[in-house]
Amino acid sequence: MRLKVAYYPAAVVGAALIAGLAFYGFRSRTTDKLLPRPAPATPEFVESCQRRAFDFFWNEAHPQTGLIKDRAGNFAADDYTVSSIASTGFGLAALAIGAERGWITREQARDRMLVTLRFFRDRLEQQHGFYFHFVDWRTGERVWRSEVSSIDTALFLAGALFAGRYFADTEVAELADELYRRVDFQWLLTDDGARPQEKLLSHGWTPERGFLPYRWDSYSEHMILYLLALGSPTHPIPAESWDAWARPPGEYAGHRTFAINVLFVHQFSHAFVDFRGKRDRSGFDYFQSSVQATLANRRFCLDNAKRFRAYSDACCLSACDGPDGYRAYSALPGRANHDGTIAPWAAVASIVFTPDLSLGTMGHVYQTYGERVWGRYGFSDAFNMDRNWWGQDVIGIDLGAALLMLENHRSGLVWSRFMDIPYVQEAMRKAGFVTVGNGG
Repeated sequence: MRLKVAYYPAAVVGAALIAGLAFYGFRSRTTDKLLPRPAPATPEFVESCQRRAFDFFWNEAHPQTGLIKDRAGNFAADDYTVSSIASTGFGLAALAIGAERGWITREQARDRMLVTLRFFRDRLEQQHGFYFHFVDWRTGERVWRSEVSSIDTALFLAGALFAGRYFADTEVAELADELYRRVDFQWLLTDDGARPQEKLLSHGWTPERGFLPYRWDSYSEHMILYLLALGSPTHPIPAESWDAWARPPGEYAGHRTFAINVLFVHQFSHAFVDFRGKRDRSGFDYFQSSVQATLANRRFCLDNAKRFRAYSDACCLSACDGPDGYRAYSALPGRANHDGTIAPWAAVASIVFTPDLSLGTMGHVYQTYGERVWGRYGFSDAFNMDRNWWGQDVIGIDLGAALLMLENHRSGLVWSRFMDIPYVQEAMRKAGFVTVGNGG
């Protein structure tokens, strides 16, 4: 990922859990009848939206390394050379979706996966199985003095394991398993041995500074990281690590969720993990929390529609490009950080949480803004009407989350295959998840 969000310090777990249980189930006291509903996107448009997102991962992968660009121009060819490890992980999942949809053949998907996975095994620099956040897509060399990233490696591994499950009993599955087994998750619990073992995982490490001074200590996009670390067959972390991070409750306009509302943190782990109808031993329903976070995000925009023009129609606030650079746009509850910039793909990636609102937003943005936001890879990353700023790029992690969520909405493919992985099942058991109600 491009940015790490950790707004809240480590808290006493018991207090957080007690407070969270007061928000048990994350039910809203309001209904979405308060929210305007633009005409929804047609099935044909949804298909086009997903296919164009897939085209990014197919077209923007280097043929010799399989590394996928961090971003690309949406209206013209570009000369970008930086790859994102997380974008590459989403790309592995995209290949399976493309094969399932018939956009490419199974042989094409498998062959591209093998190029990528072999490069990661044999040539890409790694530390204890973890990879640098940003690398040159041609060589794999580190760029921008980026960190060895725990969460970006986790998103790569999630894509690799899903690809391996899709192509079970093949070299793809063998390579994905080998790469996963190589990762020393326990390394992230220490500071190179300088401190006693911790329960909280580190954000990452650099050759210049050692471990970064941040840990995944409060609710964020890190659930996929903790689950993969719990389920590791070689270097697992203790089950108590799942309970060690804080879960600060928040509420806005009757929508009860976690006190952080930059939407991607509610989406990335859910793109792979099916949390529907499940609660862990703390009693939290993470799926419903994301539903309520999306509704709260939307309500916040409507409440600020007099200040920013696009907010009155259709919007979602998340980390994205903006007029002044990349920024973590967010709404209440938590910290509000916004300037009128809209991220269309954030609305798309919430489609499993709020299908009617997401479809309405997709259709409205396309019909209203047309060629200013719609290019070869679908919606551009963001736009800001008040400053007459229209983003020219797409970003891989944003497209990836949206592509996977669209597939989960349409068929459940990613969820069903990923949850069928024995390592994931073991992780869910260690985290104390049980099925309640009718599940998914």
